[in-house]
Amino acid sequence: MEATNDIRLLLALLAPLVGAGLVMATGKKPNLRETVSLVAAVTLLSLVASLVPAVRGGTTLHYTLFELFPAEQAQSFTFAAKATSLSIALRADALSMIFAVIASFLWVLTVFYSAGYMRSLHEHAQTRFSACFALALFGAIGCAFADNLLTLYLFYEVVSVSTYPLVAHHQDEEGYEGGRKYLTYLTTTAKALIFPAMVLIFVLSGTLDFANNASTGIIPAAVHNGVVTILYICCLLGFAKNGIMPFHHWLPGAMVAPTPVSALLHAVAVVKVGVFSTVRVMLYVFGVDCMHELNLGLPTAYFVSITILVASIIALSKDNLKTRLAYSTVSQLSYIILGVALLTPTAVAGGLVHIANHAFAKITLFFCAGAIYVASHKKNISEMSGLGRTMPWTFGAFALAALGMIGVPPVGGFITKLYLLVGALDAGTIGILVVLIASTLLNTAYFAPVVYHAFFGKAPAGEHHHGEAPLAMLIPLCLTAVISVLVGIFPDFFMRFATAVLP
Repeated sequence: MEATNDIRLLLALLAPLVGAGLVMATGKKPNLRETVSLVAAVTLLSLVASLVPAVRGGTTLHYTLFELFPAEQAQSFTFAAKATSLSIALRADALSMIFAVIASFLWVLTVFYSAGYMRSLHEHAQTRFSACFALALFGAIGCAFADNLLTLYLFYEVVSVSTYPLVAHHQDEEGYEGGRKYLTYLTTTAKALIFPAMVLIFVLSGTLDFANNASTGIIPAAVHNGVVTILYICCLLGFAKNGIMPFHHWLPGAMVAPTPVSALLHAVAVVKVGVFSTVRVMLYVFGVDCMHELNLGLPTAYFVSITILVASIIALSKDNLKTRLAYSTVSQLSYIILGVALLTPTAVAGGLVHIANHAFAKITLFFCAGAIYVASHKKNISEMSGLGRTMPWTFGAFALAALGMIGVPPVGGFITKLYLLVGALDAGTIGILVVLIASTLLNTAYFAPVVYHAFFGKAPAGEHHHGEAPLAMLIPLCLTAVISVLVGIFPDFFMRFATAVLP
């Protein structure tokens, strides 16, 4: 595969970082501040979009920021016959582009939505909010374009730290408690599991650079199978942003944050960083061949199936809309890991394309939750009977996104589940077929009542009329709802990247 150096990777990384600084500098002028956020978001999207033709053509783009240790010095730290340099470096390949395109595109829409939400509720610390939002995108893009495990780890931690002020935004007891749980889970698992695994991988392999393809990995064949399995488990559980049980509790706890933050957490930066990092390590550190040889794939698929089913069952019991959506996210993220763990080309493609399908559908659902709160100050599903008749655009968008989560054609989620079902058949595992069918029924059970009661339920007596949320919120949620349908009708853009990962 052709590889070239490209400074656009650095510029894409700098766009949100510079944007965060300019947001802080213009904080006393709200209109200018929001304009700066928008310009930074559009700049990032333009740079990422400019990389698409080359990567779709099979070129892998690289850019080395700096070397920590040259190869000769790094050799003294390892048991490997040969070591590469330790560096902070960037790459753009097919897997990178799935995440980078989604994150940069949705940031543009979220800038508009956040402005409408925060101003409508007269939220405090809006400058800090916007700056931390930009820093979170800086970390997310760094993870998307990471060329090695060290770079991935550093930017993964940037996302954790930069999103803490967003989770604890309200600065009350509930906010601080949610923030503490959030930061404790994510930083503890990273430091206790990923960091030591990363050090040992370097000592054993002589490199932290990701493999050039998803088949080979970088772990030497001479390493004991038990050691490789332990390293794999550390990476699977250590990237706790992926929401795998039992390290998922941070995610519902983070729902104390403003809704634009919940949308960021659950659709773009945080959870997608978790599953992206997990998938990157599974495929480009361990590799398909190694996972086949050690029989790591199917056990992983069945392990995350527990999360898929249990989180869906818990979602059924939640009346608070954001909390129900949070447990839905916990469940849906594991579809991505399940697909990759099946290790068949069709299943891997289905898992990877779900990064896009889930992103557009789930951000729509959280945008709708925020619009409902701004317009009616209602958080609980039991209070929303009849509300769809006065907020038809919001609940119409919610219904479309819910269909995507359920997997009804032609919405994007249908493509995911179709590929996962075929991939499970290719892998010869009936158990995963049962999991996918059962989870689809559970998805229907926790989404359908919300839509049904909103449109056909009887509104409480004496309740006054509620209109739609401001246009700055309504337009983005309608756009993401439409896109969640379009990625199902025209899946080729993301599918071409997904199928290129494991041809």
